[in-house]
Amino acid sequence: MGCITDVPGVLVGHWQDEVARTGCTVVRFPPDNTASVETRGAAPGSRETALLAPGMAVRRVDAIVLAGGSAFGLAAADGVMRELEREGRGQVTPAGVVPIVPAAVIFDLIVGDASVRPGPAEGAAALRAASGSAIVDRFAGAGCGATVAKWRGETAMTRGGIGSASMAVGGAVVGAVVVANAIGDVFSLDGRSITGGPGGLVEPFWLGGGEPPLHQNTTLAVVATDAPRAETDRMVIRAQDALAATLRPAHTRYDGDTIFSVAVGRAVEADPDPDLLQEAAFLVTAAALVAAVGG
Repeated sequence: MGCITDVPGVLVGHWQDEVARTGCTVVRFPPDNTASVETRGAAPGSRETALLAPGMAVRRVDAIVLAGGSAFGLAAADGVMRELEREGRGQVTPAGVVPIVPAAVIFDLIVGDASVRPGPAEGAAALRAASGSAIVDRFAGAGCGATVAKWRGETAMTRGGIGSASMAVGGAVVGAVVVANAIGDVFSLDGRSITGGPGGLVEPFWLGGGEPPLHQNTTLAVVATDAPRAETDRMVIRAQDALAATLRPAHTRYDGDTIFSVAVGRAVEADPDPDLLQEAAFLVTAAALVAAVGG
């Protein structure tokens, strides 16, 4: 179903360590864009998200970092900033450019070597690797250490990953990339269980006396479009709806579900209705999540 790199000007790069089971993914954008973010999980790890709220002076990004390593992985954005500064990319100030690089992280420290986390060098490497190629390896970048279905216990836990999808909307393109690292199970929009969850109301394993997987989760996504009338604040809401429809449970106390939405506004000959763009954001986010777990 395509890839977020089908949106003109959007590039994606990865770094991962398959032995340590961690990595980071950088999504790079053309200079002129508008960005939004919404977090619905109760345990997020992020940086530079406040400036994307409505009413803020700077609502654009140069790149977005999705990383493993929990809060340690936020350091990957430092390397991305340095690389972009060398290119002269960023917000212009009297003292030079300041690249705008929001970041969000998943907790993957339980599956590999917890002492290995993406840092500045790894973030820079992912940026240098950014290209318009499709994402074909669901264990690339930030998907390397992702896991899902943890609410049913260790025996049910299975690998998550990174997935992407896109679709054409009235001459424009809407695309999404998703890192699936949820406490819940993944379902298709038609209700098919992808990761083996029962789909009904089932008591989580910790009610039987175990310890809940605190802060060991989080699903991340970036939605992008080249449509000129895109309303990123509304698109990101609809993209979050896709997580609610395909993750059971979603947005829990143990997840930090965060989605970014970016409009690069290059399809000047296309002018799709904003409501169609929002629905496309819903559909591609759901498709990218299913792809992230191999569904």
